[in-house]
Amino acid sequence: MPPLIGIHFVDENGVNRPVCSYIRPLRAGRLLDTPRQAARFVSLLGYEKAPVVGGGGKQEQWCTLLSFLCQNKGDCEDHANLLCSLLLGFGLNAYVCVGTTAKSVPHTWVMACGTDGTITFWNSLTGDRYIHKSNNPDDPPLLQQQKPTYPYRTIGCVFNHQSFFANCQPSDAVELCEFDFHDESKWKAMSEEAIMTVCAQGSTTSLPPFPPLCASVIDSAAASNEIELEIRNMVSEHRKDLGLATVWDDHLSYLLSPALSAYEMERTTGISCGNEEFQDAIRTAVPDGHTFKGFPIHFVHRNARRAFSTCLRSPFCDEIVCCRGDHVRIAVRVRVFPYPNQLVQYGLCLLASTAWCCNIL
Repeated sequence: MPPLIGIHFVDENGVNRPVCSYIRPLRAGRLLDTPRQAARFVSLLGYEKAPVVGGGGKQEQWCTLLSFLCQNKGDCEDHANLLCSLLLGFGLNAYVCVGTTAKSVPHTWVMACGTDGTITFWNSLTGDRYIHKSNNPDDPPLLQQQKPTYPYRTIGCVFNHQSFFANCQPSDAVELCEFDFHDESKWKAMSEEAIMTVCAQGSTTSLPPFPPLCASVIDSAAASNEIELEIRNMVSEHRKDLGLATVWDDHLSYLLSPALSAYEMERTTGISCGNEEFQDAIRTAVPDGHTFKGFPIHFVHRNARRAFSTCLRSPFCDEIVCCRGDHVRIAVRVRVFPYPNQLVQYGLCLLASTAWCCNIL
């Protein structure tokens, strides 16, 4: 497969724009505090395959940032462009990478080059991060090489608002690539003057100033209570249809809050904390002789019925919701985490306790 190198892409208005014009440092003000939180925000935007435009030489359509944020959904290129812009705003040396996945599907992701030479790949669709370490193809066959943890196979070019580099290394395999952009034998650079000519503000192909992100107007506590009440009603009705009574335990419900907070904190910081306190509190609250199962689940919408239907499709969740036994107690907790542009991420935990089993959803 020839290297994937795209210099121009058509936007939603049919205008053929250079890829560098889709990127510009974007500061989120006080709405996003860290690069990882920015990655979490971008990953919450919906994924939708871009339409193909044109006649014989068909080409994928890219969205401008304004269009992407207005729709709250887009293709991997749109996610990567936004994440790269946000990382640049946080002062990182970030680029969009154009290549293929492990299944040879065209794909884009983001790369950040550290001052110490560390190369970090950012998956803009999931928020996951991967450290890249290059393998030397000339190493002896018996020397064990590191197996890549990232889902990328090849890379054709990288770019941001100021630079465009085409990969001209003997192999375009990501695991063999070195990212020294000053080495002209490995990366062919486009003239910075040419980039500024077509991407500078006011040029015919430049985009209007990027719009600021909008602060969320969602009341987290009120939204959490509303969804939680709906889930409670649906659990009660579902169990009633099975001939099962439902007794709610508000204390156990409250004890599930730290777990939901810890799950989201781990996604935005990469740090896991508070698990010891949560487990200790649950062990204290659950009577002797009881056991429990855990199943946290997360959603990026506020449709409680849709969320409950998703839970029931899991055999494990269904077993928890339909728990039978003596002295059954049910607890549920919902926590909504608002993000800019009215995006939300919320976690749901459901716990059922009996004299023989205690289950957490």
